[in-house]
Amino acid sequence: MTNNPEATPPVSTPAEPTAHPDPLDERTFSRVIEPRGAARLPLGDGTWHQLARAYVWVQIISTGTMTLLVLAAAVALQLWLQQTWVWIPAGIILLICLWSLAITPRQARSYGYQLRRDDLVFRRGILWQRMVAVPYGRMQLIDITHGPLDRGFGIAQLKLVTAAAATGVTIPGLTQKAAESLRDTLVDVAETRRTGL
Repeated sequence: MTNNPEATPPVSTPAEPTAHPDPLDERTFSRVIEPRGAARLPLGDGTWHQLARAYVWVQIISTGTMTLLVLAAAVALQLWLQQTWVWIPAGIILLICLWSLAITPRQARSYGYQLRRDDLVFRRGILWQRMVAVPYGRMQLIDITHGPLDRGFGIAQLKLVTAAAATGVTIPGLTQKAAESLRDTLVDVAETRRTGL
């Protein structure tokens, strides 16, 4: 009998389970930022998932581009047409854009969603807080969209449409993988909830 190492199957030893990260938590922020006041909406128990960190860069690039376009238009009108009044609306828009650029990182970290037994809870906002619970059985459409800049950074937004327009939720800044995984999970759960009605 020849001693061929390829002929004998390798002995399988119990391997330690490899930790596969949840696709909902890949490349995201570590925790939801809460407002500091005592009258804030509490997060409650359970696991909160967050937006992708790339969402901040997409927002900064979009807002920065808008800021540069407004500035270029104001300078062009000032130089070629000697229109000094243009600095009033341009100044207001530029202030709003700069404020938006300053608060974008903190604002993005205030977004979060939680998958509970009967519903999805979505929260956002520091100053103006919003918390919405969308029952799984009421979901009618789950839509994933992403623009060119979103695709470049590998993110998408997921929109949940229900019969009541007020309870519709759009979760921006999910990684593409997280958006697809969340869509599949919500479709499966919504189907079982509807058949159970």
